[in-house]
Amino acid sequence: MKSCEKGLWLFILLLTAGLFYAVFFFVPPAEGLGSLVRIAFFHIPVAWGSVIAFLVGAWYALRYLRRPGKRFDAISAESARLGLIFVVLATLSGAVFSKLTWGAYWNWDPRQTTIFVLLLIYAAYLTLRSVITDERRRARVSAIYALFSFLTVPFLIFIIPRFYFSLHPSPVLNGSGSIEMDPVMLRVLLLSLLDVTLIYIALLGHRVKEVHHHET
Repeated sequence: MKSCEKGLWLFILLLTAGLFYAVFFFVPPAEGLGSLVRIAFFHIPVAWGSVIAFLVGAWYALRYLRRPGKRFDAISAESARLGLIFVVLATLSGAVFSKLTWGAYWNWDPRQTTIFVLLLIYAAYLTLRSVITDERRRARVSAIYALFSFLTVPFLIFIIPRFYFSLHPSPVLNGSGSIEMDPVMLRVLLLSLLDVTLIYIALLGHRVKEVHHHET
């Protein structure tokens, strides 16, 4: 492992430790949610991580279609795998929040339903890659599927759930359109988003290196 990679992981470790401390000792209980609001500092960032991962996967899928190359295919595939892991973590943390708040792990709330659909879409992507044996055909078909799959991401995560009643708490907007949130909570949330983004970057780089090393 190179020094820059070690440095990145060390920074991530320190940031993650600091975030755990901040979430449990500095974040105040939220009105109506109490201490359960702390789950949001894990749930929201991993959901964010899935969007970033699927976006990167789609971008490199497009690059592969324009200029086929093993590296583009590898980055797209590994990014989609990481995105699926983040979606699973978001689904599980959402289920825990649902159980503690509403008494059931699953109630087919619009946000739960759409993220479950997203999970199925990308699970099908990985299944597709596993059943196509020809390398070039697998890469091309996977790239096309990744592009069309990402088109569903904004709708399933950001748009469709807003058209239906949801038990999920939503940010309250004031007259100026900014989100009313305790300053400490906002700073911790932003650092959590940064932390997950860095974890994704580090994991993606590691996974692509492993794939390249295996192929050579």
